[in-house]
Amino acid sequence: MGQLVSDVTKVLDYKNAKNEAKSERQKILSDMAMNESEKVNLIKKVLAAQRAKYGASGNTGDGFSENAVLKRLRDETAEPFDKKYKTNSEKLKKTKVKKPNLVKNWLSKIDDIAG
Repeated sequence: MGQLVSDVTKVLDYKNAKNEAKSERQKILSDMAMNESEKVNLIKKVLAAQRAKYGASGNTGDGFSENAVLKRLRDETAEPFDKKYKTNSEKLKKTKVKKPNLVKNWLSKIDDIAG
């Protein structure tokens, strides 16, 4: 009877852990989407400000150096968001729940009893 109670407890704990992991994954995905949105908006603002500076100084922004500056600004602005994305991706991969192997548990109990 004790083994049955133990197995039921393991199944219930697994279901609870699975629901918690699902909730955590949803939270991480939500954070990732919000960070991506913030990243896009910030990059647009930074690039628009730099283009406005070029326009105010009479540059059209078509030159090689202007494009290099814009690319550098885009990359520097995106860097912290890319780090957050990488961190969240790693968290997402780690939010897994190991399924209990009830057959293996039963076999080990039978082996303990027989041995």
